[in-house]
Amino acid sequence: MTSHHHHDHDHPHPHTFHAGSEKAEQSTRWVMWITLATMVVEIAAGLWFNSMALLADGWHMSSHALAIGLAAFAYATSRRLANDRSFAFGTYKIEVLAAFASAVFLIGVAVLMVVGSVERLIEPQSIHYAEAVAVAVVGLLINVVCALILNHQGHEHHHHHEHGHKHHDLNLKAAYIHVLTDALTSVLAIVALLGAWFYGLNWLDPVMGVVGAVLVAVWAKGLLVQSARVLLDREMNDPVVEQLRGILTALPGTAVKDLRVWRVGSAKFAATTWLESESLQVADVHRAIEQSHLPLTHVTVQVSKP
Repeated sequence: MTSHHHHDHDHPHPHTFHAGSEKAEQSTRWVMWITLATMVVEIAAGLWFNSMALLADGWHMSSHALAIGLAAFAYATSRRLANDRSFAFGTYKIEVLAAFASAVFLIGVAVLMVVGSVERLIEPQSIHYAEAVAVAVVGLLINVVCALILNHQGHEHHHHHEHGHKHHDLNLKAAYIHVLTDALTSVLAIVALLGAWFYGLNWLDPVMGVVGAVLVAVWAKGLLVQSARVLLDREMNDPVVEQLRGILTALPGTAVKDLRVWRVGSAKFAATTWLESESLQVADVHRAIEQSHLPLTHVTVQVSKP
C-alpha cells in the first residue's frame, strides 16, 4: 500500500508567499538601496582620502549590496513563480540559491581586500584622517539603521512560527548577517583610522583591511555550508527527522525500513517512508503524523507486510 498526502490542501505549493515574506521583500529592497548609496560614498571617499580601511569597508559593503539585492530578487522570483507547477516542491530553493551565489561572491571580495591591503602595507600612502573617519562613522550609523530594519522584520517572521517549530528564513538571515558584518567592518575602519591619526600607527589601516577580509571569508564559509546543505538535501540531521521517526516507530507492530526527509520551505519539510506491518493502514500513519503537528507538507507512505 502506498499513499501520498499533502497537508496544505489550500495551497498548490508548500512555499506559500505569505504576508511576512512580502514584508521581508520590501525590507530587503529598502536596505539594498541604502547600502548601495553608502557603498558608493565609502569607495569614493576611500580613494579620495587614501584609506585602505575605508576602501575595504566600501568594497565589503558592495558585496552586501549584491547579496541583499539577490535576496530581494529571490523573494520577487519566488512570489512570481509560486504557482508554477514545474517546481515540484515550490520555489523556496530560489532563495537558497541566491544565498549560495552571494557567498561565492564574498570569497572573491575577501581576496581583493587582502591584495589591496598588502599593497598598502608595502607602499604606504597619506590619509586624510578627519574626512575618512567622518565617512566611516556615517557608514556605521547607516549599517545600524539597516540592521534594525531587518531585525524588526525577523521578529515579525518569528511571530508567524507554526506549532513552536523554528522558522528558518535563510534569505532574511543572510541579509541581516551581511549588514551586521558590514557594521563590524565599519568599526574596524574607524579604529584603524583613529589609531593611525592620533598614535601614528599607519600600519593599522591596511592591517584592519586584512582583518575585514578575514571576517568576510569566515562569514562566506558559513553561508556556503548552510546554503549548500539545503541545496543538496543534506538535512537528515534536523530534529524533525528523529521526531517523525519516533512517531512511526511508536505505531504498533511497525518497523521503519526507510525514511527520507528534505526541506521544501523555510519551515516546511517533505518526507517519504517505507514501513513494514501486518495490519497497519496508510490512513493510520497519516493520522498520526497530522496529530503530531510536525512541519511536514508532503508525506508519501508505503506500507508492506514483513
